[in-house]
Amino acid sequence: MGKLVRDHIPDLIRASGRRPHVKTLSSQSYREALIEKLREEVAELAAEQRSERVLAEAADVLEVLAAIAADHGATLDTIVDVARRKRMERGGFDMRLWLDGVDPGEERR
Repeated sequence: MGKLVRDHIPDLIRASGRRPHVKTLSSQSYREALIEKLREEVAELAAEQRSERVLAEAADVLEVLAAIAADHGATLDTIVDVARRKRMERGGFDMRLWLDGVDPGEERR
């Protein structure tokens, strides 16, 4: 049942009278666990319908993204800067466009 948990979770478990079994992950295991945690949090976000819960789950996703950024020597600000550049180049999702496919065109020379 192992999974990556937030730093204070073992303390909260102890405060409830139970005994957590925790270990510190290696760098590689931590990176793998972060990606698995991101998948878990995104699934929870996708399952929510109520706005307040959607925002709470989005905050969890953001926390995992912050940890991923930190593990790569960056910050959330770095991710925001990259996202801003991509938005300028490729746009956002404001127009709600859905691409059904692309017809083959003439080869560019």
